[in-house]
Amino acid sequence: MREIVGTESLVARPAAANGGPAERRWQEQANCLGVDPDLFFPERGASTKEAKAVCRGCEVRAECLEYALSHGEKFGIWGGLSERERRRVRRQRALERQRRALTA
Repeated sequence: MREIVGTESLVARPAAANGGPAERRWQEQANCLGVDPDLFFPERGASTKEAKAVCRGCEVRAECLEYALSHGEKFGIWGGLSERERRRVRRQRALERQRRALTA
């Protein structure tokens, strides 16, 4: 198992590192609960299919994604999206905020 500093799965972190109880309550229903965190942090160029399959039917996928976006998670699969896909979401949201600001 490779060492990942600061990017381990939420379910593998101590509760105190995840924010308050209300903020992380969604984790209790996550499909990834109990799954090896390494699955969600594949080596560069490795497939993300298995991790995304775990996320696909997860009822708290949106909450997971929002957590990753709001906490700046730069590595791994969160809410079914890779790092690159989350960067795209952040860019799209930033552009939308700019458009709204210009029209206000």
